[in-house]
Amino acid sequence: MIELEGVPELIDPVMVAAFEGWNDAGDAASTAVAHLDREWKGEVFAALDAEDYYDFQVNRPTVWLDGGVRKIVWPTTRLSVVRVGGEKPRDLVLVRGIEPSMRWRSFCNELLGFAHELGVEMVVILGALLGDTPHTRPVPVSGVTSDPDLARSMDLEETRYEGPTGIVGILQEACTHAGVPAVSLWAAVPHYVSQPPNPKATLALLNRLEDLIDLRIPLGELPEDARAWQLGVDQLASEDSEVAEYVQTLEEARDTAELPEASGEAIAREFERYLRRRDGGPATGQGHPPGGHATEGGEGGSYLRDPSSGRTRPPKPQRPEPEQESGDDPDSRDSSED
Repeated sequence: MIELEGVPELIDPVMVAAFEGWNDAGDAASTAVAHLDREWKGEVFAALDAEDYYDFQVNRPTVWLDGGVRKIVWPTTRLSVVRVGGEKPRDLVLVRGIEPSMRWRSFCNELLGFAHELGVEMVVILGALLGDTPHTRPVPVSGVTSDPDLARSMDLEETRYEGPTGIVGILQEACTHAGVPAVSLWAAVPHYVSQPPNPKATLALLNRLEDLIDLRIPLGELPEDARAWQLGVDQLASEDSEVAEYVQTLEEARDTAELPEASGEAIAREFERYLRRRDGGPATGQGHPPGGHATEGGEGGSYLRDPSSGRTRPPKPQRPEPEQESGDDPDSRDSSED
């Protein structure tokens, strides 16, 4: 039995989760949850035992000095709670951690135990994958669920993905079998510029989450960061004719595919979001100044991949050694994954 001492009774709680690693291209998903935690000053109330789920040779602990005293931070998954103010206040349970190395079923059962004790009404899991999408267009975000009724009621896709999966897919299925409504939101990150951070993808996930749970999310500097990121990638792409040509090909394919939708639901959704933000929205989140925990984002500039060979090439003139995340093969991933 999970005992949650010191956690108040929650109001219409929704659990929002993201995990670093295979399901987190460009760190977009984990950064989104970190943003929520920071903007609404999340208070950590639980952490899973790192010994149970992590291989410390894969996810190594870190040592830091606290007033001259050495301390160790173990890789784990932490749960925090935030209360969103406004006319109709509600609570979010934020789950942020690292994809576990072992015992995935026990890991999911433990998270579901917290969800049950807290009265969570729905679980939303954020993920990001590499895809053939141009950085110059809006980031595609797909919402999928394994529940046919939920798919119809919330205008989501019923997942048809088959193939290798990560903790996002496993947790969603665990929720379904436990009778807990669960949705996964997937952002597609351009595979030729995959190094974190990717604020544009993070912003897209938060916008879709905002629509899903009918809650206004303070975005802070994310919109400006997203514009700066795109301008930076524009400059890098313009310096390489092959990459520029490849991006143009992706743009043409994307524009052709989305032409029928351009005058329909997509424009309506963007206009509704604009009106909500202009008028204050259903929940403004006022009274929650920025603060809380620091994000754990990647450092360094974005880098480009050679579209013809798949090899990663750093931007000029800097040439850092590229880091290839396991499981981030764009040919093996699909935006309709769990």
